[in-house]
This record gives sequence, C-alpha cells and structure tokens, in this order.
Amino acid sequence: MNGNTPSPSSSSLFGKLLDFARRHIILVLTLKFMSGLAIGFGLGVYYLPILIADAPADQALVVAQAETAERQAMFVRDRGDSDALHWGEGTLFLSETRVTLDGEVSPGPDYRIYLTPRYVETEKDFLAIKSNSVEIARVKGFKNFSYEIPGGIDASAYQGVLIWCERFSQYITSGPLKVSS
Repeated sequence: MNGNTPSPSSSSLFGKLLDFARRHIILVLTLKFMSGLAIGFGLGVYYLPILIADAPADQALVVAQAETAERQAMFVRDRGDSDALHWGEGTLFLSETRVTLDGEVSPGPDYRIYLTPRYVETEKDFLAIKSNSVEIARVKGFKNFSYEIPGGIDASAYQGVLIWCERFSQYITSGPLKVSS
C-alpha cells in the first residue's frame, strides 16, 4: 500500500465518525429549534396581552369612582398564591355599577374579576368556592382600569374580590371587601 491510500479500517472509522457527527448535529439542531419555539411561545403568551391591553383609565375617572365606591379591597403582592409573575397591588373600588382599580396587576391572558362569598388567597381555596362566586368583569388592561358590572348582581352579598386567569386556572390576587371610608 502506498502512503496516500487510507487503509480499509481507517476509512470505515472515518465513515463511522462522519455518520455519528451527522446524527448528533441533526439532533442538536432539532433541539435548538424546539427550544426556540418553546421560548418564543412563552414570550408570546407573556407579551401579547401587554401589546393588546387597553390603555390605563384616566386618573380623574379613577378618583371619581373611588369617591363614589361603597366598598373597597386592597391588593398586595404577598398573597398566599401570588408570586413574581402573578400579583396585584393597589386599591379596588366597588360600586353598584362599576369596579375600578387604582393600581396594577401583572400582565397575562384572560384575566377575570370575581366576587367571592368569602375572602380567599389561594388557588385551591378559590376553586372550592368558584361555583358560588360571580364573574363581574374581564380584565383588558393591567393598570388603573374601570369596568361596568353587569346588572342584577348584589355586590353586598360577597366578602371578597379575586382576579383569576381563566386560561391557565391561575390565582393572580385577591382582597377582602371592606366598606369604603
């Protein structure tokens, strides 16, 4: 054999190495692509609600609603099931016809405001009383919002208010309802 011709064993070894590299390159590229899709989906779920959110309510409207509210609830970040991605802070004002937040909630999809028969601050506790709770509004903005309450709801019959993500069955925040001062 001359020095330029590879031996049969080195040629098959080179072929095996090449085949091994091809399979792993395809595997690595596939994993990289799938990771990119997962990250992109996660970012989309987080940022899309922010991009399509309603503008905050005018501060004059929030102040006017606060003055006429019969009841209110305080939202704070450290509720039982709140975390870095699911929280609310501020004061929610409740009248016979409107629910208004002077504050903000973490952004997310498909948030709903519920009146609850008792104050709860965990997902488990809310799920136990959800059938006895009443949805009063869909949240379309995350800072200083005000929504009309559907007619026929006696808000005085409820002791708590809660913001819930329907899409992911996720607790966001809640507060006990007190008579406004």
